[in-house]
Amino acid sequence: MIFVTLGTQDKSFTRLLKAIDKAIENKIIKEKVIVQAGFTKYESKNMEIFDLVSEEEFEDLISKCSLLITHGGAGSILAGIKKNKKVIAAARLSKYKEHTNDHQKQIIKEFANQGYILELKDFNKLEKIIEKSKTFKPKKFTSNTENIIKIISDYIEEENHISWYNKYKEGILYLFFGGLTTLINIVSFYLLRKISIELYISNILAWILSVLFAFITNKKYVFESNGNTLKEMVSFFICRIASLIFDLLFMYIMIQLLNTNELLSKILSNVLVVIINYILSKLFIFKVKEKVEE
Repeated sequence: MIFVTLGTQDKSFTRLLKAIDKAIENKIIKEKVIVQAGFTKYESKNMEIFDLVSEEEFEDLISKCSLLITHGGAGSILAGIKKNKKVIAAARLSKYKEHTNDHQKQIIKEFANQGYILELKDFNKLEKIIEKSKTFKPKKFTSNTENIIKIISDYIEEENHISWYNKYKEGILYLFFGGLTTLINIVSFYLLRKISIELYISNILAWILSVLFAFITNKKYVFESNGNTLKEMVSFFICRIASLIFDLLFMYIMIQLLNTNELLSKILSNVLVVIINYILSKLFIFKVKEKVEE
């Protein structure tokens, strides 16, 4: 089995998958090919393609594969050479909008020069590289060499070039869905009060609606959790009950003691609740899906 990994880089790398697909069509590759494509959208009848896999699945695929084909992310390359796998690496290039710069070329070159991997520069020569891999004997990985330390340092530098969206994706999505959750809470509260539902009953009903929405969006989109749904839901509601108590107390202080406008009090309360809920969700509730290293 050949395992292809494109990491979690948020830019497409269809160029590599097209070359592999062509090699399969031309009978150059005859083994089963499994692809972890990340953000690269590609359809093929010749390959089994997944967006992301768990850390355990990733390690299992690395262990079982006869050949690893990867982009130039140091994490993906290291995952292969640590298991003494034959690795073919191809750099993402900025001119094709596959990355913000061409530093992956330097990473691959360093690994290849040390004898750990094979470098794929010209995708039209994939057949020759695959043929070469059959007799290639990768250098045994030793974690304490100066060259590997340098490569890891380069990897840290690479992480600083990841696009701002991918870097802050979790926080951005939480703020977006947190804003929608807050809007649902406030609008529900407002409409319930308009039909003369008692203040604190309106608050509780609005809270229930917003918590249901928050759980679904947090699990699926923000933290991309693969944990037990029922267990997470129970923990989520327990934490949200704590935030509800805070919300009710805050509303009581603002409205009853400080004579603040009801709607303004609700808005201020929700801002604080969003912050508290993010901390609780990240630390104690969701089992964040492990993403394959770049």
